[in-house]
Amino acid sequence: MTDDPVDIRKHPDFPELGVPAPWANEELIGHEAIERRLAGLVADERIAGAWIIGGKAGIGKATLAWRLARHLLCGAGEDLFGEPSATLDFDAGDPAATWVSARSHGDILGIEPSMNERGKRRQEVVIDDVRRIRPFFARTAANDGWRVAIIDDADLMNQNAANAALKVVEEPPRRTVVLLVSAVPSSLLATIRSRCRKLTLSPLLTEQVSLLLEQYLPDLAAEERDSLARLSGGSPGRALFLAERNGLALYREMIGLIATAPNIDPAALHRLAERLARPGSEASWNLAFDFLMDWSAAVIRRATTGRAALPVLPEEAEAMARAAGDPALERWMAVWEKVVHLRRTVQSFNLDRRQSILSVFGTLQAAVRT
Repeated sequence: MTDDPVDIRKHPDFPELGVPAPWANEELIGHEAIERRLAGLVADERIAGAWIIGGKAGIGKATLAWRLARHLLCGAGEDLFGEPSATLDFDAGDPAATWVSARSHGDILGIEPSMNERGKRRQEVVIDDVRRIRPFFARTAANDGWRVAIIDDADLMNQNAANAALKVVEEPPRRTVVLLVSAVPSSLLATIRSRCRKLTLSPLLTEQVSLLLEQYLPDLAAEERDSLARLSGGSPGRALFLAERNGLALYREMIGLIATAPNIDPAALHRLAERLARPGSEASWNLAFDFLMDWSAAVIRRATTGRAALPVLPEEAEAMARAAGDPALERWMAVWEKVVHLRRTVQSFNLDRRQSILSVFGTLQAAVRT
């Protein structure tokens, strides 16, 4: 029996949910203003040759990059009055649109971390990946059209790859565009950042994320969708990841413990720590530390500004108000710093994940006023 063929049009992170891959996604929600800006630059033939598309993970950066590429290569289309499209729409009847969705268009080069000799995806973008751009740009585009290179996860470029990318963005050839997609643009070389135009995408509204969850997870209860949308911080990709990893249940369990501080049930806390320390539970452990860091940061913001974020769960509002009412902010700063420090050291030195959970909750208990 052979494995089912991989559907190139499905998102590689969510192949079972019907989520389209960025190159096959014909819909982008929440970034209309940026689309209009880019469409206007294309219409006026003032599109720059190198761009950094930044913003948090999972909010549509790569989809925007491929939409711009499709808009340049597949015909922009016109509105009812014959004017150029004000968005990154394209001529759906153009055969090039199908080629883009199949990643077979000869004038688009998509780059992301490649496979190593063991068939595993690398954790970085290497120089051989980026070196493909120069010979690609040296070719003649069809009908003297555009050529577009998209470097996804550009912040994962190692030093050699970044230096190779710098040579490309310094002087892009005529009618070429390089799009660097990055969740952490500040990690890119300063020389790269100085030579690129910047687009920063904002997180989506909770309602927009919830709408997308309804599309891909129709059996999920509306209350669960809304909670996932809030927990995702405006990232549909994050919300889908949390749904797949049962992240909302983990968050609910952790909030249940935090709400009882400083009298947390030791047995319940140890059960959580034991579960997060089991082999294969690294992703859940990381989620737990995400939640702890975000929650302690939210307490600090509320205590210093008086503004409370909308709680993910109704039951956490009282716990947040009680924690933020404590005037000893240095204790909550200690919680946040402990989470950041332990996460870094546990991952760097492969330390005991169980003890890290117990240690953070110990600091958290001390931060809560009795």
